[in-house]
Amino acid sequence: MNRLHLATLLLAAAALTACGKKEELPAPTPAPTPVADAASAAVTESVEAAKAIGDAASAAAIAAGDAASAAVGAAVDTAKGAVATVKKEKKGGC
Repeated sequence: MNRLHLATLLLAAAALTACGKKEELPAPTPAPTPVADAASAAVTESVEAAKAIGDAASAAAIAAGDAASAAVGAAVDTAKGAVATVKKEKKGGC
């Protein structure tokens, strides 16, 4: 009788163990929808447009810096010329 109980317990334990081990399938990934594809394309276009705007702004800033540098250089040259003229007038004047 002990063997019968032992065999029954082992069989029940094996059945419970087998029932507890269920393979879980990974969740299916949703297929991309047309809306998602359109949104992705819009984001890509926005990024490209932002890069183009940044490049244009950079070029404009460089051009503005060059123009300001040229203006300052011209102002310095004019001031030097005015100082030289004043010095010549003082030497020959009173």
